[in-house]
Amino acid sequence: MAHAFSAPAAPTLLRNTDLDASAVRQARIDLAACFRMAARLGLQEGICNHFSAMVPGRDDLFLVNPYGWAFSEITASRLLVCDFHGHVVAGEGRPEATAFYIHARLHMRHPRARAAFHTHMPHATALSMLEGPPLVWAGQTALKFYGRTVVDEEYNGLALDEAEGDRIAAAMGDKADIVFMKNHGVMVFGPTIAEAWDDLYYLERACEVQRLALATGRPPKPVPADLARRTYEQMREGDAESARLHLESIKRQLIRLEPDYLD
Repeated sequence: MAHAFSAPAAPTLLRNTDLDASAVRQARIDLAACFRMAARLGLQEGICNHFSAMVPGRDDLFLVNPYGWAFSEITASRLLVCDFHGHVVAGEGRPEATAFYIHARLHMRHPRARAAFHTHMPHATALSMLEGPPLVWAGQTALKFYGRTVVDEEYNGLALDEAEGDRIAAAMGDKADIVFMKNHGVMVFGPTIAEAWDDLYYLERACEVQRLALATGRPPKPVPADLARRTYEQMREGDAESARLHLESIKRQLIRLEPDYLD
């Protein structure tokens, strides 16, 4: 299902860019941790899904996983640095084609999306395959996403060119940071790697419990809109700090379980 991307050689100017700053190293570690924990939780699909994050201090370069490597194999140094024109500026290999066309166009068109995670994680993807709204706002965890989601109704096959990447970016709109891609999967955006991870994790949990509830055959009981909005606002108050602590917890676990992610 994955497609290789033929990346042009990077210009000399980009090859000489200093990408060794401590903030860049930390971003590599944080993003690699997200890949590893996503693999442990079964959120990946073969070698097809992709996470990206803008290089700290840059608005024209982003980190992304290389084609052909499973999430469980990603390390901090294995991540690629790409520009918006398809040049691999640092790293060995190339991005998967849809990873480049989706993520480059999203980051270029939406500077607020400093991190972008795309998966076919099973529960969220299952809800994206159904008619109607994916979330029914009946569970507390789902309320974390109240008013933050959009649905891209127009499945258009694989994203193998800039036009499809632009169409997906346009579907995101100006405010939403969760996109249910009908017949496909989900995209999660965040101002930081930690916040994108936190949303990805809790989105899948919300979708999982909704599927369990629907499997009983009994109708869900939605939370009234005004209460749903108020609960969302309560959650958002400390969300950035909670997300930071969530990622720190994951990194502590991985140091015990899979310390090679730091390589």
